[in-house]
Amino acid sequence: MKVTFDATGVVVVITGGAQGIGAALASAITSYGGTAVVFDVVKPSDPAVSFVEVDVADRAAVDSAVAGVVARYGRIDGLVAGAAVQPRSAVLDLDPAEWSRTLQVNLDGVVWACQAVVPHMVAQRSGSVVVFTSGMALTGYPGAAAYATSKAGLVAFAKSLAAEVAADRVRVNVVAPGVIDTEQFRNANHGVDREHWRETIGIGDPEDVVGPLLFLLSDAATMTGSTLTRERAFSSEGGAR
Repeated sequence: MKVTFDATGVVVVITGGAQGIGAALASAITSYGGTAVVFDVVKPSDPAVSFVEVDVADRAAVDSAVAGVVARYGRIDGLVAGAAVQPRSAVLDLDPAEWSRTLQVNLDGVVWACQAVVPHMVAQRSGSVVVFTSGMALTGYPGAAAYATSKAGLVAFAKSLAAEVAADRVRVNVVAPGVIDTEQFRNANHGVDREHWRETIGIGDPEDVVGPLLFLLSDAATMTGSTLTRERAFSSEGGAR
């Protein structure tokens, strides 16, 4: 069964949307007739996608960028909070500046974006927020304590926000994409055998996450405070399928 989405007239802000999952989603939204506005520190490669240079850790910059989107388009229907950094460092070697920067981008950046965008959704009595977490939020991962901590905090934040704005018909959900072959993944895992990982734990492509994101942004998704996870089944021989 082929499923298509109609995004005509829909405006979606995507933080960290210049690469990876965010970039794939932004291109999909524009292809379905919507407007994708990427907040990032680098420019997207898709010329059809609108771009605002924003460091999401800078609260004033986020506020200004959101005000600009509302002034230009008159509304914001969706917010996908995907901006993140993923440094590698053992806990005992963590640099305080690196720890702070990770939480500022990954956790604070989502809070600032929600504080700037959600009031407009409340005013229009509609809207969908999607926050990215990670399986590391539950399991942890060697050398990724800062990243895992930030992602764990986002789950509690998103569920709390969902409860606060449910009566205003604004939905807030969480997506745990699993291991996706993005630039961030490759940069954080230098030297890994991606094909081996693909056959064992299962590595997905950014496009694999677009469908669930479009669903959560659409009126078809009535849930709020939920978490969608992308998991792979494993054969008896140990390979992903």
